[in-house]
Amino acid sequence: MFNQKPSMAEDLQELILNLPREKNLDGTNSLYLFKGAWVSAYVLRAVDSFQRHFIAQDTDIIVASMPKSGTTWLKALTFSVAKRHLYDPRESPLLTTPPHELVPFFETDLYMKDPHPNLEQLPPPRIFGCHSHFANLPESIRNSKCKVVYICRNPLDQVVSFFQFTHQFKQDGTPLLSLDECYENICRGVHSRGPFWDNVLGYWKASLERPDKVLFLKYEDLKEDIISNLKKIAEFLGIPFTDKEEKEGVIEEISRLCSLDNLRNLEVNKNGVRPSGAPNSSFFRKGEVGDWENYLSPSMAENYLKIVEEKLGGSGLTFKTSQ
Repeated sequence: MFNQKPSMAEDLQELILNLPREKNLDGTNSLYLFKGAWVSAYVLRAVDSFQRHFIAQDTDIIVASMPKSGTTWLKALTFSVAKRHLYDPRESPLLTTPPHELVPFFETDLYMKDPHPNLEQLPPPRIFGCHSHFANLPESIRNSKCKVVYICRNPLDQVVSFFQFTHQFKQDGTPLLSLDECYENICRGVHSRGPFWDNVLGYWKASLERPDKVLFLKYEDLKEDIISNLKKIAEFLGIPFTDKEEKEGVIEEISRLCSLDNLRNLEVNKNGVRPSGAPNSSFFRKGEVGDWENYLSPSMAENYLKIVEEKLGGSGLTFKTSQ
């Protein structure tokens, strides 16, 4: 008699059986500590499949981040730079398609739909999104010549933005937690894809050790000077802007197309819903540096920053928390 293959539900139950479990910021008991990262139950199977099975190509580009760190923005910027030989900014697919569809996430898109998606047919350069810690990336990403562009946001704005995002999707019958109630877990690093310090530190160290492999960008720097950061992205990807492109204003055109205000006000991003159920508009909040001041008390902010700085001690990584 043949052994019956376990269902995905049974497979997931076996996976989470011995994993530490904590409450998520939305009030559900759905966070599991998987390979050193806190992962929501609904995406755990996909994270595991991605980390075990994805095979990178040398031409791949991975856009990585903690959630709510400027990921949507960086996807638009990276897509526009990498595909500019195919699309004029005035005719960009971004005008009619959300960034998350053009640059799908491994975990919540591709491997959520299929534990073994067929990605071979995608034309190079393939561009994907990812929230996994650097140490948990598949060996084929870490050991191939593919490029990783990482964006980091200061920890105060990141956690407030993520808290606001999760509270848009209330679970039926589950009381939402206040930011005060979540604060202890936040300080312990217990929130989706946390601890924050482990996620950012892995990519920060990798960018110092292998600057040709990992480009580490800061959200606040992009807000200050998008033009120089677009040039930085293009140079890192091995496709620097030519003198002709600079004279023709291509960089400025990409900057205008991908500005947060422009992306936020495109019809495609004001309407429609992601497969996860999240409205496209939910990925464009205020985008301001220092907005945390409207949600965290000075003592809460000071204490959390102190914890983060201790965890990052000696790394040289610093944050700008106000404009």
